Amino acid sequence: MNPEHTHHDHIHILKGLESSDSLKVIETLEELKVSGKVTDIPILIEILHLTWNTEIKSKIIDLFASLKESDAVPLIISAIRDQKYAPELKELVACCWENGLDYSNYLSLFVELLIESDFSIAFEAYTVIMNNEHRIGQAIIDQQIERLQSALATTSDMKRQLLLDVIDFLPSIGK
Repeated sequence: MNPEHTHHDHIHILKGLESSDSLKVIETLEELKVSGKVTDIPILIEILHLTWNTEIKSKIIDLFASLKESDAVPLIISAIRDQKYAPELKELVACCWENGLDYSNYLSLFVELLIESDFSIAFEAYTVIMNNEHRIGQAIIDQQIERLQSALATTSDMKRQLLLDVIDFLPSIGK
């Protein structure tokens, strides 16, 4: 298959996301599950942010939850860090543990979300951390444990157990 032709076809598929017909957008999202590219993620994040259609939102979140390309990680992290996407933060953080990609380089971000966010987002960050199977440098582990221990004094009772669980868990992934 001609690469130019493939690129052209992909651009044509993406045009479906611009449709005012929500069924066409949903159909396009289904097609992207099969033929989508990592470079589509910023476009999908923007649609997730702008649409009011719950089915379109759900389809995009499902797509992010099934990502398998490690190149997607920095794009998802960038959206999590962007205040513009604060309304979608819970869903974006949840897709990090759902897709099973390696977010170990961003441990400090998830610890920050665990400490600073409301319970629902904190719980998603907790789940990302607790599902990590990758080794992390001991200095980073020690630094994050210290942050968590400091936060215990001011955290809500509801989040205290989450912090304690992470403090107990982190040494097991240190290298």
